[in-house]
Amino acid sequence: MVKDGIVLGERYEILSKIGAGGMADVYKGRDNVLNRFVAVKVLKKEYREDETYVKKFRSEAQAAAGIMNPNIVNVYDVGVDRGLYYMVMELVEGITLKEYIAKKGKLTPKEVISITLQVCAGMEAVHKGHIIHRDIKPQNIIISNEGKVKVTDFGIAKAASSNTTSSNAMGSVHYTSPEQARGGFSDEKSDIYSIGITMYEMVTGRVPFDGDSTVAIAMKHLQEEIVPPSEYVPMPYSLEQIILKCTQKNPDLRYPNVTLLAQDLRRSLSDPNGDFVKNGADAYGAGADTVMISEADRRKLQNQYDDEYEDDDYDDDDEYDDGYDDEYDTTRSLKSQRDEEKGRKPKMSGVMKIVIALIAALAVCAAAYGIASAVGFFGGSSKKEEDKTTMVDVPNLSNLGLTEDQARDAAEKAGFKLEVSGTEKSDQEEGTVIDQDPKYGEEAEKGSTISVVLSAGPSTVTVPDVSGDDVDTATEAIEAEGLKVGSTNEEYSDEYKEGEVIRTTPSSGSEVEEGSTVNLVVSQGKNPEDEKVTVQSFVGMPESNLTSWAEDNEINVSRSEDYSDDVAEGRIISQSLTSGSVTKGTTISYVVSLGADPDKEKPSDNDNNNSGNSNDNTTSDNNNNSGGDDSSSGNNSGSSTSSDGPVWESNIASWAQEKGVSYNTKYEKNSSVTRGQVIRYEQNDDGSYTFYVSLG
Repeated sequence: MVKDGIVLGERYEILSKIGAGGMADVYKGRDNVLNRFVAVKVLKKEYREDETYVKKFRSEAQAAAGIMNPNIVNVYDVGVDRGLYYMVMELVEGITLKEYIAKKGKLTPKEVISITLQVCAGMEAVHKGHIIHRDIKPQNIIISNEGKVKVTDFGIAKAASSNTTSSNAMGSVHYTSPEQARGGFSDEKSDIYSIGITMYEMVTGRVPFDGDSTVAIAMKHLQEEIVPPSEYVPMPYSLEQIILKCTQKNPDLRYPNVTLLAQDLRRSLSDPNGDFVKNGADAYGAGADTVMISEADRRKLQNQYDDEYEDDDYDDDDEYDDGYDDEYDTTRSLKSQRDEEKGRKPKMSGVMKIVIALIAALAVCAAAYGIASAVGFFGGSSKKEEDKTTMVDVPNLSNLGLTEDQARDAAEKAGFKLEVSGTEKSDQEEGTVIDQDPKYGEEAEKGSTISVVLSAGPSTVTVPDVSGDDVDTATEAIEAEGLKVGSTNEEYSDEYKEGEVIRTTPSSGSEVEEGSTVNLVVSQGKNPEDEKVTVQSFVGMPESNLTSWAEDNEINVSRSEDYSDDVAEGRIISQSLTSGSVTKGTTISYVVSLGADPDKEKPSDNDNNNSGNSNDNTTSDNNNNSGGDDSSSGNNSGSSTSSDGPVWESNIASWAQEKGVSYNTKYEKNSSVTRGQVIRYEQNDDGSYTFYVSLG
């Protein structure tokens, strides 16, 4: 095992162990040159001195390094440092398809098609590179956290050529093709068979062939017809036909390449129950005879599985030809089968009779020995321990909420021991199993130990307060705490400017699990509908009335001053806007009266009287009627104002406001009344008043 912190090739820093296979351990590492996380696969210590396994390890790197595809786990580098053979690969955060199937039980047809299309995309690049994977299975298909499907583990991949025979380089027996099981020629169609078995497991939650031993399973691939998946679960007709076509025992009846397989998968999405998949002998003009296994093939299979092949081990790459005519054996087996069907008994040779006699004799001896052992005749144990190692499937213990005791019971029932290798922070309940080695779906020696990691409970962090920050600054602060930014919603705010964060969900100060998502609410600024203000006229009113109103309604003002003979000092002469609606922040200009201009000459009382007598001859009779001996009385007679009415035009507005009435103003020339003075006023039928002001 490589220690954490060690640097390989003066570049790749080992951070932590994330997995293990039969021949290699996988670590999470950091590329210190490109500053990125990588996966580092290191050949186990017991295989470093064996040139065969070293060669196999390098071959895997060479097979995968030439393939650049988003659906293939890319290999970046390979090397040796201090006797450690390592391979640097793309780090994919996610779970294997095997784990995903175990988690969901069965996948929906759309999920099956989506995942298989991505596998086909990756395998199309592999096959174009003249490489046969030969170990396609759910354990070697990774689904990233982003949903990207990637094919990995080219440990037994080989160049596609006339010499690409299976020999000992077989994939997991549950997914291996019949031709691989027989040690025959393997090509792209062998990978397609494995893809078909993987699809079968995705849609039904089970593999089509299972048994007590790897040899028994391999025999089923060769001899037994596959049970249609629709017998286990309802499914679209076209998808079932695609799976059955992929898993034909005769390679010539399968899809010739993954491109055509992908075409039918896409068509199945739009026409689920269509009858467009060509199956049977007429598919590609090939025969559809069931493949039979000969006695020589049986012996060959037995030799292949003597060591109970492990899924993740690198296998011996040596190829051989046992000189046996497989085609002849198959034909002979088929002939024997036909003879039996016709009721004819195959002739038994003399050698065969001797073999049967020997087997019977051995059976009698074995029975006698067993009875003798049982009664203690040989003084030994009544039950002899099996010499041959038994390999069994590893049970699923992780991420199911199992406590240590529950996991131990499950392991012991499956024939394993259990040990706790440590604890890690996780989102799973504290004390439950979150990881195991070996992994679920792998095969391991019965009676061996499964190491498990227990959850130490979630690692919590505090949501930072980012209110008032812009989105970029808030995102940096949130991610710095090990959290992720999720959705961003907007709403109006009187408190925060446009683009500033108003609040987060969960709220700031909350304790959440590391890696949780934090959603932002961002300000759009103030609501325009709330910003509308109805303008009022303050002409003739004190300046304080306007400024108070403007401050309350967030209206800006621009002030200026001017002399006025008509408007009293400190009152509004005019304003730029007197009606309508405006947005808050609008500026209204107004002019404040400084009173009468001191430099302007004012007429004396005598001047007024004289002008009244000399300039308006048409009113002389009225003046005479007034007696002519009271000049002031003569002046007042030109006004109809009462003692409680306004005397000057500048007083009209305040008087009307005090009375709560509306008014309008009209102007008349009257030389007997001073300019700006009210001549008279009248109350109209609607209650309003009309004021007549002198123009002099």
